[in-house]
Amino acid sequence: MHGAIMEQRYVVEYVVEDHMCDSCSRNAANPDQWVASVQVRQKVDHKRTFFYLEQVILKHSAASQAINIKQIHEGVDFFFASRSHALKFVDFLGNVVPVRGRHDKQLVSHDPKSNHYNYKFTFSVEICPVCKDDLICLPQKAAAAMGNIGPLVLCQRVSNSLLLLDPQSLRSVFVDATQYWRTPYKSLLTSRQLIEYVVLDVEPEHTIAGNGKFALAQVQVARVSDFGKNDLIFTSKTHLAHLLNPGDHALGYDLYGANLNDSELDKYKNLVLPDVVLVKKSYEEKRQKRRGKPRPWKLKNLPMEVDVVVKGRTDEDKRINDYEKFMDELEEDPELRANVALYRNAEYGEQSDIGSMTDGEEPPSIPIEELLADLQLEEDDGAAENVDENMEDI
Repeated sequence: MHGAIMEQRYVVEYVVEDHMCDSCSRNAANPDQWVASVQVRQKVDHKRTFFYLEQVILKHSAASQAINIKQIHEGVDFFFASRSHALKFVDFLGNVVPVRGRHDKQLVSHDPKSNHYNYKFTFSVEICPVCKDDLICLPQKAAAAMGNIGPLVLCQRVSNSLLLLDPQSLRSVFVDATQYWRTPYKSLLTSRQLIEYVVLDVEPEHTIAGNGKFALAQVQVARVSDFGKNDLIFTSKTHLAHLLNPGDHALGYDLYGANLNDSELDKYKNLVLPDVVLVKKSYEEKRQKRRGKPRPWKLKNLPMEVDVVVKGRTDEDKRINDYEKFMDELEEDPELRANVALYRNAEYGEQSDIGSMTDGEEPPSIPIEELLADLQLEEDDGAAENVDENMEDI
């Protein structure tokens, strides 16, 4: 202004990188550029399988090589900078849950002089739609291959294979991924359709299976919703004789009032369905007292990017409800939480309330011996000064 010139001196730092390879050059231009993606899907109406899968991935650091993780409708996408990392992750999923997959590749660019091609690889992984506590009607071909079990069976556990249990005879069978996808079947009723019952009477039949995990009994139950309306009482067999006592609550499937529309069920002639199929003991009434209070333990989560379509109010409420049910299952099932890393919750002050086992009066809780201390790295100024002084002395 008015012939005046203002100057300022500053230091400019240049970094010269010669002869970068193609992979480093692409990474420098766009660090989030992926080479392989793994699309994990499950065609169910809840997210509890993905919550469990997330915890197993965290415990084994299976997704440590992923450059981005994105949660979308019906699943999660994992992005990797190398095809070998994606293949390793797909193999890990096959060892955790029953899956089947297919892969494809797309040409991005190629150099005709050097005959070099760049591809993007996509791996599609579908998780078995059968989940824990689902009621299944086995197809006749599958039931015959399993020794004529069922045909109505309960899914008791999901790992790299399915544990199916016949609640009428206590016969059980393991079904791996190859056997399932050879003759796939869907759930007749899912855990969202469970109804709460009150146990009126229990008559054990002294038949035990599964190393004492299952015991057969005749039970009389009534729906909680029928109290004060009618005197409808159901009699059925159950595998929960060692857990149920008169006055307890249990969750089960109401086949008496259910509208079943299944093609495999219609193929069975002269099949008499039970009125009730009990699944597990219910602690919902006792959990209402501590609902909303922090648990003495917590879980960690993967750094996920949520898709805009998933960010709805209804979907968020549904996700919170599914996450709460998943944590209830962790408290009830020691085998389920064996593959999950549980951490102590710093927000929970009264550690004396933690129980060691189920005592019949309180709902199941996780023993304090199974909780891990959460590692938090904080910089201490005093400790840093002492280190500097010691280094000067040396």
